[in-house]
Amino acid sequence: MSNFLAIATVTETLRQILDAAAAESNISAAVATALRPIPGTVGLPSVGVNLYLYQVTPNSALRNADQPSRRGDGTVLEPPQIALDLHYLLTFYGKEQELEPQRVMGSVLRYLNSRPLLTRESIRNAKLSVSVLAESNLDAQIELVRLMMMPMTLEEMSKLWSIFFQSPYVPSIVYQASVVLIRGDEVTQPALPVRSRNLYVRTFRQPVIEQILSQDPPAGEISADRPSVVGDTVYLKGRQLRGDVTRLRLGKLEIAPSEVSDTRITFQLDMPPFPAHSLRAGVQGVQVVQHARMGTPESDHAGNASNVSAFVLRPVVTAAAVSISSHVVDGVTLCTDDITLNFTPRVGLRQRVALILNEFNPPADRPARAYRFEVSLTPPRPSDTSVASIVTRVEEVVAGDYLVRVQVDGAESPLKPGPDPTNPIYFEPKVTLS
Repeated sequence: MSNFLAIATVTETLRQILDAAAAESNISAAVATALRPIPGTVGLPSVGVNLYLYQVTPNSALRNADQPSRRGDGTVLEPPQIALDLHYLLTFYGKEQELEPQRVMGSVLRYLNSRPLLTRESIRNAKLSVSVLAESNLDAQIELVRLMMMPMTLEEMSKLWSIFFQSPYVPSIVYQASVVLIRGDEVTQPALPVRSRNLYVRTFRQPVIEQILSQDPPAGEISADRPSVVGDTVYLKGRQLRGDVTRLRLGKLEIAPSEVSDTRITFQLDMPPFPAHSLRAGVQGVQVVQHARMGTPESDHAGNASNVSAFVLRPVVTAAAVSISSHVVDGVTLCTDDITLNFTPRVGLRQRVALILNEFNPPADRPARAYRFEVSLTPPRPSDTSVASIVTRVEEVVAGDYLVRVQVDGAESPLKPGPDPTNPIYFEPKVTLS
């Protein structure tokens, strides 16, 4: 890297190289200057070559190679650098009838073609000859500055010369000096030396969940069709499920499973592993998250994550009814009752809850009666975000026994069959309204 004197150092070094090239043209008094190519400029050679820096552009190959120069807190990590290409116009002067401009041009082209680099020695000579360049460190730049002749069409050359107002054209060529690296002078904050290094090579193993199964503990049937409720054991089947550290993510919760293998993960819908009162009925998205153990001492780092698979956690409800009033219409008793619903898991106050009543064991000569009521949730205390019990009032319901179901965010509580396997009817939970 070089400091802010790099551009001026390149110009003076190139001028001295051109001065040597002009001298080899065997034309007496042929010299090289670095001035604006406008007639009347003091010092412009009567015979020789003039060097003029007309454009500076970012180097296309290295403009994005600069590493991050600052840490997240804004402190300097590495001084920033800028990579530049310098574009020079070389104009040639002398007696046209003696072809001096062309002779000097030929000498310059031969010289630069055989010496396309600014050597460290030539840069040091330029620094010694010009006192203001003494602090330049261009000669310490790792990559040497290369000189390249750039092709210019007649249209491009006319546009270039148009910037020199009322200046007559003289024979000219364009050279590019590349690359010049200028480094900032910001003071870095040194870090302590590294005591040890860890190298980790890992193959890409994407965990995939293929199926979710549920089991009623301790030894019930494992099935994908069984409704999942609190207390169940859930099995995730798939491939490449085991990592250094395997966790399960359900919503905003991350838990440790009870058993992990490459093809199966087991966890309980209970607490633990879930925090108290954190489970909610409804659709649950589950994802396998694998953390990598790295560092000294080892700590968890972000690793691979599986696809998101879903299952429905269904609420379990018990109910009790308290009669408020009743009246008879056309021989039918209509009741108004308060029904207390007890939920497992607790119901969040932002969840949608509906109560469904179906007549239990209706007579065969008519359809069974059924009712649906939307339930409003009122917390016992303003600070509560969930409730375990709700009292809701039902009105104008025909007296009788009813099976009770609730829907929480669309997840419906299951009904239990009766004790007689030969008579497969739902038996509970139920309430009696009178």
